[in-house]
Amino acid sequence: MVEIVGTGAPPAAANGAWAKAERHLRRDPVLRRVVKRIGPCTLEPVQREPYEALVRAIAHQQVHGRAAEAILGRFLALHPAHAFPPPEAVLATGVEAMRACGFSQSKVAAIRDIAEKAAGGLVPTREACARLTDAALIERLVAIRGVGRWTVEMLLIFTLGRPDVLPVDDFGVREGWKVAAGLEAQPKPKELAALGEAWAPWRSVAAWYLWRAADAAKRSVFKPQ
Repeated sequence: MVEIVGTGAPPAAANGAWAKAERHLRRDPVLRRVVKRIGPCTLEPVQREPYEALVRAIAHQQVHGRAAEAILGRFLALHPAHAFPPPEAVLATGVEAMRACGFSQSKVAAIRDIAEKAAGGLVPTREACARLTDAALIERLVAIRGVGRWTVEMLLIFTLGRPDVLPVDDFGVREGWKVAAGLEAQPKPKELAALGEAWAPWRSVAAWYLWRAADAAKRSVFKPQ
């Protein structure tokens, strides 16, 4: 059963640039150091339809970012009349034409399934998403070929601006906690989920800070104290 909530509230990012979230996360002694070192959260969701975000996510799976953008550029060039090809246009595009853009056979199948599900209403519009909980969206969208929980979590955070999503299976998030907490090994997903309960309702912002901590560690500019 899909759970529906009657809130059309805008993303938290539109309501104060996450300042309230930062104050809340500073209660955690580990995240307090991360917030202090990284500075204000600059997470800003991209205003896209979920359908487009999912197609782009498939294009980027297991491919370097520049290569994925080049493939997407060739894909968009097939549909010059649209800023991004609507589902019906994708379904009308031949498989070989999509393969010629650089998509693998499996990605072509996934993108066509996303288009089919969007045309049929399973992939909700951005407006319709406001009436669905995070859990409901995950339940709906993981039924699509090639779309897993992590992909939907990225959609929730970076497209819909949902404030309370903690992608515990994400390598960067777990690495960020390892670095920030001065651990020898990454926490297991269940361990991180348990730790993250105290960060609600701002777990998306916590994830953003942990990604930044992991990135900073690669540049040797973040050291746990």
